[in-house]
Amino acid sequence: MLLMKKRDKKEDEEGGGNPFYNMEKASVLQEARTFNETPIKVRKCNHILTKILYLINQGEHIGTREATETFFAMTKLFQSQDINLRRMVYLCIKEMSKISEDVIIVTSSLTKDMTGKEDQFRAPAIRALCTITDSTMLQSIERYMKQAIVDKVHAVSSAALTSSLHLSHQGNDLVKRWVNEAQEAINSDNVMVQYHALGLLYHIRRNDKLAVSKLVTKFTRHSLKSPYAYCLLIRIACKLLNEDEGIDSKMLFQFLESCLRHKSEMVIYEAAHAIVSMKSTTAKELAPAVSVLQLFCSSAKPTLRFAAVRTLNKVAMKHPAAVTACNLDLENLITDVNRSIATLAITTLLKTGSESSIDRLMKQITTFMPEISDEFKIVVVQAIRSLCLKFPRKHGVMMNFLSSMLRDEGGFDYKKSIVNTIISIIEENVDAKEAGLAHLCEFIEDCEHTVLATRILHLLGREGPRTPTPAKYIRFIYNRVILENASVRAAAVTALAKFGAHCEELLPSITVLLERSLLDTDDEVRDRATFYLEVLQQKQAALNSAYILNGLQVSVVGLERALHNYTLDPSEKPFDMKTVPLATQPIVDQKAAAISAPGEAMSAKSTDKVAASRQDIYAEQLAAIPELSNFGHLFKSSSMPVELTESETEYVVRCVKHTYSQHVVFQFDCTNTLNDQLLENVTVVLEPSDGFVVVCTIPAAKLVYNEPATAYTCVALSQDDPVLVTGTFSCTLKFTIKDCDPNTGEPDDEGYEDEYVLEDIELTVADHVQKVMKPNFGASWEEVGPENELEDTYALSSMKTLEEAVKNIISFVGMQPCERSDKVPEGRSSHTLYLAGVYRGGHDILVRSKLALTGGEGVTMQLTVRSTDPHASEVVASVVA
Repeated sequence: MLLMKKRDKKEDEEGGGNPFYNMEKASVLQEARTFNETPIKVRKCNHILTKILYLINQGEHIGTREATETFFAMTKLFQSQDINLRRMVYLCIKEMSKISEDVIIVTSSLTKDMTGKEDQFRAPAIRALCTITDSTMLQSIERYMKQAIVDKVHAVSSAALTSSLHLSHQGNDLVKRWVNEAQEAINSDNVMVQYHALGLLYHIRRNDKLAVSKLVTKFTRHSLKSPYAYCLLIRIACKLLNEDEGIDSKMLFQFLESCLRHKSEMVIYEAAHAIVSMKSTTAKELAPAVSVLQLFCSSAKPTLRFAAVRTLNKVAMKHPAAVTACNLDLENLITDVNRSIATLAITTLLKTGSESSIDRLMKQITTFMPEISDEFKIVVVQAIRSLCLKFPRKHGVMMNFLSSMLRDEGGFDYKKSIVNTIISIIEENVDAKEAGLAHLCEFIEDCEHTVLATRILHLLGREGPRTPTPAKYIRFIYNRVILENASVRAAAVTALAKFGAHCEELLPSITVLLERSLLDTDDEVRDRATFYLEVLQQKQAALNSAYILNGLQVSVVGLERALHNYTLDPSEKPFDMKTVPLATQPIVDQKAAAISAPGEAMSAKSTDKVAASRQDIYAEQLAAIPELSNFGHLFKSSSMPVELTESETEYVVRCVKHTYSQHVVFQFDCTNTLNDQLLENVTVVLEPSDGFVVVCTIPAAKLVYNEPATAYTCVALSQDDPVLVTGTFSCTLKFTIKDCDPNTGEPDDEGYEDEYVLEDIELTVADHVQKVMKPNFGASWEEVGPENELEDTYALSSMKTLEEAVKNIISFVGMQPCERSDKVPEGRSSHTLYLAGVYRGGHDILVRSKLALTGGEGVTMQLTVRSTDPHASEVVASVVA
């Protein structure tokens, strides 16, 4: 017994008892020569084939020559009639066909097995044959495939159907001819054959919406025997409902509801999941699906309970009221032995529960938090975040809970989600600020993650100086200067400088602390301390605002390019920061940063390289066009293209506006959706408003079917009236049409002129203003000063609420809301909105808008504008008027 234990332990250490651990490729390929021996050693050959499959699936690279030699040796094994060996050969053919040459040599052997009398050979032979068959050979096996699809042996029929699905990617037109056989197979008594036949039929017709609609209509009226086929039909119907293109939605929805009464639990759940996942469902439509999921919550099967509570969790994100009826069942699941189910239940209750139930739920969560994985802990944290935003008065209970979670063991993602949640609560709820900052201060005392420590220090530097007692945070920040690594020390120095810049009474103490960092071992820390000390010693509010409280708002990529260009062309003129483009959003997939579905890991991978913004890429493209290269530096590009046509029209045109100091360039992205036409010399002719002049038009040389091309039109801004910056431009697309062959794309020699009227384009004030964030608006307001200040009072009679007024003002002026002033606290009759931006030419511009409700007569607004340029103040002040 002792020897066995020692042996097991050694196996675990070396390879976990894996017989193929540390296996060498060369020795396995050498063993493959055994295939050439006669008589065939079945057991040994089986073992060698298993080794080869293991190597391939482990990602081991096998050269083409080695693979081909092994493949040809393996073909000798067709002489054996052993069932297990033959099926292993089929598997190896499928795997090695991707890396070997001349694999078609086994076509005749596979065809023979496919049409033979041994049923156990036929199905795997079909799968192997279809793997090695290319589009040129497809016609030669068509007859055999049609026969196999309707074969009485269910395994053969199913293999033929699934292989046909794969073959359709190579020769879809040929597979379409097998539709009659597929329709015959769908009447089979076997559940898998019926499921695979429906899948093939849908795949053949998926590009024809009408055919798919008829397919669904047909099988919703004739009951299927296979629950798998029902599940597929439900998914197809759901897809049709979401696309909603003139189909009978009532009939399809009735089908989904009827599936809720099916005898198979699989079908019932699929129907319920489909109904709750649809884009636009009312509470009435959700009710039957939620009722079914509620019944599943009390099922004896853990899989059904998990599926039900996970789906209810998703529903609670959009329709919390609909899930409230399940609260009692969900509370029973909190004590479920499966902790995943318990976690999902508690997070669903957090989304649907009332304010009075929060304390009880928090106590219940605490009992099982140590037992669940970090992934589910993150789900709990996200649920608490949404609950805290829903019931802001309960922030104390939830803050204490989050703080205790911060002190527990956990990975980076888990800690990051807690810190993000506390920060969002601080930003959304003013009453929670001091408690949240205190919890974060405690956390950084023992924080092992540099990213989180620097983020918290940045938050302390921004929010700490504005609290009633800012001095109490200095100790926590300075401890980081003494105890942490260079990155954290640098962040701590910056945070201390912000306290000194904002709080005059703390300046002497901050100066002493910063002087201690002048001898730091790290260059970055020393440089920051030296710089901040020099600025603070000037005791000028404008300098503090520009260089400490409100940092540079420039594009890093743009700054690098501008500095590089400056060094290439030496000049006595100093480098001008106004030539650097402002920071804009990087080009990323803009998915909603909503709470992810429970149980689905959120892998947010950060990139080390700074992403180029949309504007940086536009600037590079425009600079390469000779006609536009002398316009100077690109100030702004519109964030979203303006659609000038409907998406279904024959020509699709979208416009992007690029603003320079004295010009506006209109970029027209055009697409030709007609395959029998070629457009040449494509231009967009603008008819400008008074004061604007069209300088040049750059045509797109040709517009081929479904290949976008770009044309440009440049307009000069008025020099006589600097305040004239808005206008409406009528647009016409002009081009030369040449008819062409839809199949070859060859155009005719002769063409004719034609034009197409587009929608008008609006040039607004927002096109001349770039958003910038001012973390300390008050300091920036004083920095700009009252020299170019304009103030006026307006009655916004068409706006009935403060929220509506705030939204419209931000939209009109195109500026960045500061200090979270875009959110109006509940129950307030007055509010102040702070906006910041940079006007064309690099001039700072700030807006303070005091709003008040006037008893049923709309909103009264006192608008104050400050700028470093008088024309900018006038332009922004006039936009509201």
